[in-house]
Amino acid sequence: MKTYNFSAGPSMLPKEVLEEVQRDLFDFEGTGMSVTEISHRNKAFEAVMREGEALLRELLSIPDDYAVLFVQGGASTQFAAVPLNLMHRGRADYVVTGNFAKKAFEEGKRYLDAQCVASSADRTYTYIPENIPFRDGTDYVHICANNTIFGTRYPSFPETEAPLVADMSSDLLSRKIDVSRFGVIYAGAQKNLAPAGVTVVIARRDLIARPHDLCPTMLRWKVQDENGSLYNTPPCFSVYVATLVLRWLKRLGGVGEMEKRNERKAKMLYERIDRSPLFFNGVEKAYRSIMNVPFTTRDAALDELFVKGAAERGLVSLKGHRLVGGMRASIYNAMPEEGVRALIGYMDEFEKEHSV
Repeated sequence: MKTYNFSAGPSMLPKEVLEEVQRDLFDFEGTGMSVTEISHRNKAFEAVMREGEALLRELLSIPDDYAVLFVQGGASTQFAAVPLNLMHRGRADYVVTGNFAKKAFEEGKRYLDAQCVASSADRTYTYIPENIPFRDGTDYVHICANNTIFGTRYPSFPETEAPLVADMSSDLLSRKIDVSRFGVIYAGAQKNLAPAGVTVVIARRDLIARPHDLCPTMLRWKVQDENGSLYNTPPCFSVYVATLVLRWLKRLGGVGEMEKRNERKAKMLYERIDRSPLFFNGVEKAYRSIMNVPFTTRDAALDELFVKGAAERGLVSLKGHRLVGGMRASIYNAMPEEGVRALIGYMDEFEKEHSV
């Protein structure tokens, strides 16, 4: 029985990448050492780090005046790093569209005058606010591009005078973006890029030239940039896997091709839910995520039965987040179309058995 992992993170990785990892676990690039043992100062690993950066720049068309960093601490650490690197006037606007956007806002309030200028909490985070009254004279505007728990995303990004900062942990590399629209993009790797451990930061260099005096050395993006993300020992294994995933993505045709595949997978699943008398998705259609698809039968006992039966068929990690309940299918880049078809097939079977 084939297993399809619908976890919101850590997510599944491409089979081809896992096979390469298996090979290098014993002998990495002829060094006689495992990739998990090799020093970050070894020339073989330094080449991996440089290749990973080059591939990210190529796949996302990142301008030369942007730093590309591989750092530790997860995206949650960047909730503090953002204000500590960017605050000068001491004011920032936040748009709260879900759990992690709210956490970023709460962390920002520790350091500066952070204001929630818009929120979708009034309708349980089922939409993305528009026509937002941003304040003048702020250091940045912070958004979360895709909301993993509630299944929403920005179909387009807001126009802002202040630099736009985006947490793209769950949708980086899943769709085409214009990096030059953003001052900073950051993303934990465990959705579309690698095992947990490394976080990507893409930041305009002029914005990170003068971090606040309170900013610890390890959180200073300028220091990481000056040291090629090698100021201290980086999460070597996660960076290595990320580089393999970026190679895989390039072979497939890049981000544009992946966006087409992701749109197709999401369309199949949403159409199945929308025509169902049993399953329901409450997100406003214009703002539905193509990465994370929450749905429910509106009966907690039936939801539990669905998740149990799915796991028995190799469709695992479908239980919804505790804040939402129900089910959630995370269909990141590495989820093949046949995995989504297998889920739809089980939904057909379950609906026939349990519909009134």
